[in-house]
Amino acid sequence: MKKTTLPKLTKKAQEVFNRFIRERDKERGCISCGSDINHAGHYFAAGSHSALRFDEMNVNGQCVGCNCYKHGNLIYYRRGLVNRYGELMVEQMERQAIETRVKKWSREELEFIIKKYKT
Repeated sequence: MKKTTLPKLTKKAQEVFNRFIRERDKERGCISCGSDINHAGHYFAAGSHSALRFDEMNVNGQCVGCNCYKHGNLIYYRRGLVNRYGELMVEQMERQAIETRVKKWSREELEFIIKKYKT
C-alpha cells in the first residue's frame, strides 16, 4: 500500500485545521477588523514560520480583505490577538516565532493533526 506523500499530508492537515479555525471563530468575526470570516489567517505566515503553522493562537478567522488584500492586516491582527489572548501570551508567541521558525512536521504529527481537527 502506497503512503501519502508528506506534502499531500501537510496540505490535508492544513485544510482540516483551517476548517476548524473558521468554525471556531465564525461568531467572533475577523481578528483584524471584525467582519465576517471566510479565511483562516496566520499572524506568522506558515511559509516562513512552519513551527507555528498549526498553532491555534497564531491562526485565527479573518475576512478575505484583511487576509489577502491587506496581507494579514497585521497591525490590527496583533491588536485582536492582545484583546483575545492578552499581551503576555502574544509576546510569548512572538518569542517562540523568533526562537523556532522552522519545523519539519513528521508523518505521525500530521496524521494526528488531521485526526484531532477533523471532528
